[in-house]
Amino acid sequence: MVIIQFLLLLIVVGYTNPGHGCPVDNKRIEIVVGGHSLTAEVASDRVSHQCGLAHRSHLPPDHGMLFAYASDRILGFWMRDTLIPLSIAFLDAQREILEIQDMVPEHPYRRHFSKVPARYALEVNRGWFADKAIKPGDRVEFDLGATAKGKSRAYIADD
Repeated sequence: MVIIQFLLLLIVVGYTNPGHGCPVDNKRIEIVVGGHSLTAEVASDRVSHQCGLAHRSHLPPDHGMLFAYASDRILGFWMRDTLIPLSIAFLDAQREILEIQDMVPEHPYRRHFSKVPARYALEVNRGWFADKAIKPGDRVEFDLGATAKGKSRAYIADD
C-alpha cells in the first residue's frame, strides 16, 4: 500500500510541476531592436510559456526568449527555477517596447507584470537593453514565420 501511495505521489508531482521537461526545444528566430541583432527562442504555447528560461545556467550573449501570445493581456513573469539574471521588455501588437524591467534569481517569486496589456515579452540577459541604449518606444523587428535556420510557421496558443 505504501508503494502505491508513493507512486501516486510521483505521478501527481510529475503532472503538476511546471518545470518538468524544461527546457523546451523552441524554434529560434532573428530579432533586431535598435539596430542590434539577437537570436531568440520563441515560446508560443502553454508548455514553453511555463518553462521559459528555467533550469538553464547560461544564456549566450545576444540571445533571448520571445514570449508570443495570441491577444493582448496583462503579462506576468517570475524567476522561479531561473538561474540567469534577466531583463524583460513588454511589447504591444505593433512590436513597440512598452516598458523594460530587470529580474533577478534572488527573488524567484516576485511577479513582474506589464503595466498595460501586451502581446509579447522579450527576455534577455540582464542589462542587455540598457547596454544597447534600447528604451520604451523602440520597435522590435521579427518574423514569427521565420526561424534562424530556415522557414517554419510558429503556432501561437491563446492560453
